[in-house]
Amino acid sequence: MAYAALMPTKLGLEGSHDQIHRLRTTTSCMNVDNLSKVFVRGAHTDKLKVKGPVKMPTKVLHIKSALSCVEEKTGFKDFLHINDFDKETILTILDRAKEVKALLKSGERTYLPFKGKTMAMIFAKPSMRTRVSFETGFFLLGGHAIYLGPKDIEMGKREETRDVARVLSRYNDIIMARLFAHQDLLDLANYASVPVINGLTDYNHPCQIMADALTMIEHIGQIEGTKVVYVGDGNNIVHSWLLLAAVVPFHFVCACPKGFEPDKETVEKAQRAGVGKIEITNDPQEAVKGADVVYSDVWASMGQKEEAAYRRQVFQGFQVDEELMKIAGPQAYFMHCLPAERGVEVTNGVIEAPTSIVFPQAENRMHAQNAIMLHSLGL
Repeated sequence: MAYAALMPTKLGLEGSHDQIHRLRTTTSCMNVDNLSKVFVRGAHTDKLKVKGPVKMPTKVLHIKSALSCVEEKTGFKDFLHINDFDKETILTILDRAKEVKALLKSGERTYLPFKGKTMAMIFAKPSMRTRVSFETGFFLLGGHAIYLGPKDIEMGKREETRDVARVLSRYNDIIMARLFAHQDLLDLANYASVPVINGLTDYNHPCQIMADALTMIEHIGQIEGTKVVYVGDGNNIVHSWLLLAAVVPFHFVCACPKGFEPDKETVEKAQRAGVGKIEITNDPQEAVKGADVVYSDVWASMGQKEEAAYRRQVFQGFQVDEELMKIAGPQAYFMHCLPAERGVEVTNGVIEAPTSIVFPQAENRMHAQNAIMLHSLGL
């Protein structure tokens, strides 16, 4: 069939070719009578009016340039990057996290917004905190979570990501994915018709930083106007801090060895936003002065363990020890996303000190994620 035959007017559709291309369906034929659909992804809304009755033959649906067979999310929101949302939305999610946390801490067990809902949890990377916090949180609010380990799917290898996304969307109300490649997450979200939550990729870790922000609010009283100093590798944790600083005004400093700086494009994106103050330095002693939070992570993440010995040499001088915390000042809290290699990137004394808030921080993964899922599902 010629492309000209698929012009919107030929189909009885009002809207641009781009809007027509975004119309998603899985049926081979569709009868529509005076229907107006609103497709929502994130904060963007496009209206597509369909004059009926209209019949779309199977061959039309199979022509990619006119109609995609990918289902569209309707009324749901993915949570892939913190800067996909504005400051008001981020702070609203954090307020909700505090409310739901207080409810659970009180022993209340009748608040069940996830009752009758299921969540598929895809783990290409194993994790204790991510699995337990998501599974327990979803259960406590009435839902059922299904764990899919590294060998259960082998997404992109045994089965294409787009197929996994569409199959899981038919069984579940929400998908959480902890993956290596960030593009796999984007593909999963693109083809899924239910919300997709980023449980971690090599690029970023937004749920962790939302938990960190919640912990800062509880212990400092706010995020705005604070100084957060990250000491170590410019990794996915740093990228998420940068993206938060592109939305919420605070001072973020990354102190890392030369050659281990965060992604240049992400740094520039955060700086261009003109919201938070961003600094990248190779001097941890100077960086931590006046910090409200000194933050650390392992020097060699999962998938980098073969570099561990080399990194230990390069990262000498970047360990968070008692002396560095003393330079930071008595007001400084210590945070770590865990797991920690005690005696490597941080000393045992710093983790066990009264100013360490790593375990409240770990607990808040569950509460922050509950609020994220409530937001994504529109509950």
